[in-house]
Amino acid sequence: MAVQLRPSTCRRIKTMASLSLRTQRDGAPFARIGMRDLPFFALLLLSSGLFAQQGSPEQGLTSGAAKNVPSPAAGYKYPPPVSSNVPRAADGHPDLTGVWQGGSNRIGTWEETNNGEGPLGQSGPITPYTVPGPQPKPPYQEWAAKKVLESYKMRGVDEPMVRCLPPGVPRTTLMGLFPMQIVQTPKTIVMLFEVFHLFRIIPIDAKHPDDLEPSYMGDSVGRWEGDTLVVDVTGFNDKTWLSGVGTFHSEKLHVVEKFTRVDENTIVYEDTVEDRVVLTGPWTRHGTIMLRPGTRLREYECVENNVDMQRYENILKDPSLFMRK
Repeated sequence: MAVQLRPSTCRRIKTMASLSLRTQRDGAPFARIGMRDLPFFALLLLSSGLFAQQGSPEQGLTSGAAKNVPSPAAGYKYPPPVSSNVPRAADGHPDLTGVWQGGSNRIGTWEETNNGEGPLGQSGPITPYTVPGPQPKPPYQEWAAKKVLESYKMRGVDEPMVRCLPPGVPRTTLMGLFPMQIVQTPKTIVMLFEVFHLFRIIPIDAKHPDDLEPSYMGDSVGRWEGDTLVVDVTGFNDKTWLSGVGTFHSEKLHVVEKFTRVDENTIVYEDTVEDRVVLTGPWTRHGTIMLRPGTRLREYECVENNVDMQRYENILKDPSLFMRK
């Protein structure tokens, strides 16, 4: 088997699958989950937005912050002050080098922070820099909001990742199911993602090339603003989603990401999305990306073990199996 999912990841997927696939037809479940199905259902659950800790289009996005987290009214500002013990590179900038988990606010190793109970399975102490919620909804134009709702009612059957296509930016950055690795040099930041063998090469103080071709991950260039790495991303195709189910965009998408390592364990993250074709204005979200010491990236081969693709295609032929009322 090419896909080697971590035991804690398998437990999270199976727990969430049991919660999300209890759709009944003629009094019996239409799908059951086995260990061989985990790679496929990992993607299906990612498409549902559960790992991103989001609600329906009507509910908007939520930060997934834990109990006793201050509300936005408490004056939390981005980025928060950088602690005096933050690791720094030889050039004085905060050192982002390491293996990280997006979409989490828990401190510890991968196993320590992904072994909890409940649908998200998170465990361990919470970073003091956790993001308060709720966060704003994407400001879709009226026609675009209707299209997002249609996808939600169809339970995201048009999810690109189920077909092993890249998630795009900013979605990949905060994907919590798989680790990412950052390699930092004075002139280049490299981001490696276990999922789909993705990578981003981010030159520092460079310009976007003039001959960009639309792509899933876009073209990234970076610069330092004090202790914050600012990444400008453009040159997208229109085949990815911004976040949860149906959050589509056009080729005019423009993303600005900000990465601030505020202590040993935490990067505070911000992304601002602009797309004049489908959005009424900028959409800004915040999150935390957590250090996972002792974790290494492993091979993830989506296609080889996506053994249920044919069953999935058959289900799509009958929308009554999954259509929301």
